[in-house]
Amino acid sequence: MKLLRYGPLGQEKPGVLDGQGRVRDLTGLVGDIGAEVLLPHGLARLRLLDLAALPLVAGVPQQDFRLGACVAQVGKCICIGLNYADHAAESGLPVPPEPVLFGKWTSALMGPDDAVQIPRGSQKTDWEVELAVVIGQGGRYIAQADAMKHVAGYCVMNDVSERDYQLNRSGTWDKGKGCDTFAPLGPWLVTADEVPDPQALTLWLEVDGKRYQNGSTATMVYQVPFLISYLSQFMSLQTGDVISTGTPPGVGMGQKPPVFLRVGQTMRLGVEGLGVQTQRVVQA
Repeated sequence: MKLLRYGPLGQEKPGVLDGQGRVRDLTGLVGDIGAEVLLPHGLARLRLLDLAALPLVAGVPQQDFRLGACVAQVGKCICIGLNYADHAAESGLPVPPEPVLFGKWTSALMGPDDAVQIPRGSQKTDWEVELAVVIGQGGRYIAQADAMKHVAGYCVMNDVSERDYQLNRSGTWDKGKGCDTFAPLGPWLVTADEVPDPQALTLWLEVDGKRYQNGSTATMVYQVPFLISYLSQFMSLQTGDVISTGTPPGVGMGQKPPVFLRVGQTMRLGVEGLGVQTQRVVQA
């Protein structure tokens, strides 16, 4: 299944994508794409539905109407840094002996095609296409062998980053990672049963039509089962939590000379089988 949220900002309704790429409305069946849906019994219930019998939303998603972040009521957005060896190299940093963790504030989450805002005074806003994992059944001290049982599904995330704030403003990376609009999520949540191997997905990103990132999740240093198990040693993972798993090479900071986003540009990015995002860059 491909679960989504559609409608104006703050008024999103739950929906599901049918086999013809049309949105079917889930209003009345579920409150939102949150805990009641993402737990195993919630997903099992939705799989029994006859999608063709659900109300059809007129128009083409991402063209005729807006999609919101594909998961509601996200408790934590946990990100993994330097998780592709070749991206670490372009950043001039060693591959970490353990995963690098940082957070994005939930106020950064937005729809997949909403405008990305360059913070006031920023000169080094950058892009990062990533595979995001959404937790279904929560847990703590999860064994690596059991980790995939805790995945509700996967989606695309753009880990937008302000490099000067991240690297030069003292303290942790979070200052440059959690600005408003810095976490476009979606277009839809693809349930885990439709992604047989999350380590075999291509991912890419373009700015104004120029391809900068072209990678594969096969080159992750720390793969999805390990990350879930590792994170659960430090915190409870809860239903609806988002784990963004790192980016392949090709970020603006790694270009020679570096290239950063400017107002008026357009980012387009995607992960194989999970959909495409498009964001216009505006000034905050």
